[in-house]
Amino acid sequence: MDSLNYFNYFTEIEEYFWRKRGAHLLVSPLDWAIVETWQKGGVPLQAVLKGIDRAFESWQRSRRSAGGRQLKSLAYCVDAVLDAAAEAQEAAAGSGPETKKAAAAAPFSREELRRYFDRNAARLHAAARKHSSTGSPLGEWIEQAARGVESVAGSLDAGEGAAASGALDIEDIERRLTVIEDKLNAALMAGAGEEMLLAVRREMDASLAPYRRKMSAAQLSQLERQYVQKRLFERFEAPRLSLFYLT
Repeated sequence: MDSLNYFNYFTEIEEYFWRKRGAHLLVSPLDWAIVETWQKGGVPLQAVLKGIDRAFESWQRSRRSAGGRQLKSLAYCVDAVLDAAAEAQEAAAGSGPETKKAAAAAPFSREELRRYFDRNAARLHAAARKHSSTGSPLGEWIEQAARGVESVAGSLDAGEGAAASGALDIEDIERRLTVIEDKLNAALMAGAGEEMLLAVRREMDASLAPYRRKMSAAQLSQLERQYVQKRLFERFEAPRLSLFYLT
């Protein structure tokens, strides 16, 4: 997966799904959580798109399609996407050593990254102030995440995360952001009250109910983690930090 597609992963899938449905509708929290499981599992973008094609072909042959119902969620595409990913992996394994390609240009400029980091740091500072006023330690945990993002932003000028040529090391920046986001996610889980977590899980169970029988226990477990994470970030008004969300 080239660097541009790598960081356009979410928007590429979202727009492709819209085109297949023929309607520009908002993708649900469940759908976003599904895309995150594919991204974190390293499923290539082309395998996802191929799987979506196959899922729509299967849907068109089904009784539900004959009854006029639309394919509404990416959850229906999970098996087809994973099958396409397995085929891509087998094909790659049998193709022999790959010829090294010329390095792709960085997908983001320093100025784009700086604006993104500044925006996320400002949102984190605002969320930290809000929760610090309640006397909860969550405010300090969110503030630590804000300082972490500011440190990554500072590295753009200090030369950290850059190769000898001066090019940005986007993968290293992404690794640093992942560490900060993982720590922030743990803080939000610790700071969420029982009622909040219960409400999120009830919402998640309602969204997943039509698809549970189609997914394995491992798939469901990963999807549930991603869903809860997404909803907690939203409820605490904390931004997602990965460069995937820049696009």
